[in-house]
Order: sequence, then C-alpha cells, then structure tokens
Amino acid sequence: MSVSQFSARELAQIAVFAALIAALGLPGSISVGIGSVPITLQTLGVILAGAILGARKGTLSILVFIALVAMGLPLLAGGRGGLGVFASPTVGYMIGWAFCTIFIGFATARILPQYPLWAGLIINAVGGLVIIYFFGVLGLLLRTDLGIGAAITTNGAFVPGDIAKVVVASIVAKSVHRAYPGLMQRDRGTTTLESSQA
Repeated sequence: MSVSQFSARELAQIAVFAALIAALGLPGSISVGIGSVPITLQTLGVILAGAILGARKGTLSILVFIALVAMGLPLLAGGRGGLGVFASPTVGYMIGWAFCTIFIGFATARILPQYPLWAGLIINAVGGLVIIYFFGVLGLLLRTDLGIGAAITTNGAFVPGDIAKVVVASIVAKSVHRAYPGLMQRDRGTTTLESSQA
C-alpha cells in the first residue's frame, strides 16, 4: 500500500482519523480486571475509521497512529507511548485495531450505499468486540500468567461500554454515508465517483 496511491483528500482523511483516535485518548483511562486492561474511548475512533473510511484508508489511519506511538508520542490513553507499550500485556488489543478496521471496512463496503443500521451494528460488533477481544485475549495469554478463562473474563467489564461505542459508531457512520456518499468507492471496487471528482 503506497502513499502515492492516495489523493491529497484521502491523505487528509487518514490524518484526521489518526488524530481523532489520539484525541479520544485524552480523557484518560480506567484500568480494571485482572490484567489491568484500560477502558478508553479510542476503540470508538477505530470502529469509526473502518466504518467511515473503509479498509484501505481506515487501516492506514490506524498504522499511522501506531507508528506515532512507537516513535514515543504519548497518544495512548493515560499518556502512554514508546516501544515499551508493545511489550505490555494489552498490546494485543492495539494490534487487533488494524484487523478490526480491515474487517469493518470491507464488510461495510458491501452494505453501501443503503447502510442498513442493523447490518452496521452487526459488522461493528464483530469488528469492535469479537476481533479486538480475540487479539486482546491472545496478548494477555502471551504476556501474563493468566489462564484462558481468566483472560477471557477480563473483557467482561468492557462489554457494556464497547456495545455503546458500537451503537454510536453505527449511527454516526450511517449519517456520514448518507451525507457524503462515495467515501468508500475504491473499497467497493469502483472508482467512477473518485475519478469524476479528480
């Protein structure tokens, strides 16, 4: 995926969503559970990146954010940043963000231009809960002494908040796609609209 493949407008969208994810970490975090996994608003931005920008642009916005964190910028909730975060027990959740965005982006592209809300809710729930939790649990198993049962139940405290994020993201995505159709044209396999706007 080369940067030269993106227009200036697309690069701006990618930058805006990377900044949005960073901004959603500003309120801080609440650490709960055995593995001290932080509850943050940043996963809302991750879900929105896939649901609004699509797989290509959404995933690149996640990778930009992760690269900035790796360079030491304190962009994760709680002001965390630097290479040390990749050795933390919760790194699996952050890795799961990219896979979440890929899934949501490709699946959302299949339900456009209508974007039925029920379908958006299912897609965002699978990406924002199932996929992120899978990688999060995997990270906890690899980085802590937790058993699989304890690693899975650690996520229980996050489910209500994450369901709320899924609902908010789905409503916002539906509104955005109604107001700005064509944001995912390339992910849907067509470039007609983008070509006409170039």
